[in-house]
Amino acid sequence: MRLLVISLLALLAFPATALRAEGPEGLERLIAAWLESPHGNYNSPSFTYWNEQGQVPESCAMCHSETGFLDFLGVGGSTVGVVDHPGTINTVIGCASCHTAEAHALDAVTFPSGVEVAGLGSSATCMVCHQGRQSSDHVEARVAGKAEDEVSADLAFVNIHYAASAATMLGAEARPGYQYAGRSYAGRFMHVPGADTCVACHEPHSTQVESDGCLACHRGVESLRDIRSQHQDFAGTGDRSGGIHAEIVALHGQLLDAIRLYAAEVAGTPIAYVGRFPYFFADPTGTGTLPTELATRDNRYQNWTPRLLKAAYNYQVVAKDPGGYVHNPRYMLQILHDSLENLAEAVTLDISRIRRP
Repeated sequence: MRLLVISLLALLAFPATALRAEGPEGLERLIAAWLESPHGNYNSPSFTYWNEQGQVPESCAMCHSETGFLDFLGVGGSTVGVVDHPGTINTVIGCASCHTAEAHALDAVTFPSGVEVAGLGSSATCMVCHQGRQSSDHVEARVAGKAEDEVSADLAFVNIHYAASAATMLGAEARPGYQYAGRSYAGRFMHVPGADTCVACHEPHSTQVESDGCLACHRGVESLRDIRSQHQDFAGTGDRSGGIHAEIVALHGQLLDAIRLYAAEVAGTPIAYVGRFPYFFADPTGTGTLPTELATRDNRYQNWTPRLLKAAYNYQVVAKDPGGYVHNPRYMLQILHDSLENLAEAVTLDISRIRRP
């Protein structure tokens, strides 16, 4: 019954030209693909987290309810660019979210750094939500005026949020990672024409990566993770046999080790990372591995120094975009490298072999 209702709503939301082009069978195929996607998952915490509250708060509604997204677009006469009503629970990002005149007209998006990026075309609707919620600017504001290696009760972990791939792709243009003073950072990742937008690489309804086009040009590899166009040993492991993904993973692991060393030696409390909120926890054993009962908000890490916060933020930026090796590998490598280099000013780290792209 639900599929029938969704199909009817989709028919109403789709432009008539699209219906003629797809036909009933094609439309059914698109709806089925959408239902299997994260955008159509009615059981996802992304859309069910607020069920007990009965509504999605305005600060979250834009990306976690269709009504909130339509409110942001200005559909029905609401103020464009503002969500001033709570979102409706159990409303996923559906057909009407993207197939409206307002969504089709959207061409510019403002990122958490405050930078407005225009000329985005069909990628604009994707970038509204896939941009994270923090930036280099937010971190800099938090640590301003504080001594680099002194623990401050005023500091708390800054989380970029989830799936910030659009900000990653724009790099220094949007400033999603913490960017250290005196360093230059890669801007928008300019791929080849025809593979430089969100929907050029992701099927828009299933969101699945359409890898055939990638592998047609990047010959001799079995998966996207094997691709690399720069062959320097960025992580200093001596192994250049893997793709650029392997370099990012290696540096990412080194950064976590460095964060743990710094936390124990300078901040005075060992730290552990767990892949769920609030992510960084006090680690009483100093092993880096926490039992489930300690991975709680009450045990969140609280001995932050500015230097530690900046490195931890960048660790999370990379963790929250697992596709960063495609979206903007150079930017990912740069923020990892610079975080390691900065920590090495306070603790003993051998960074002599790592290289910055």
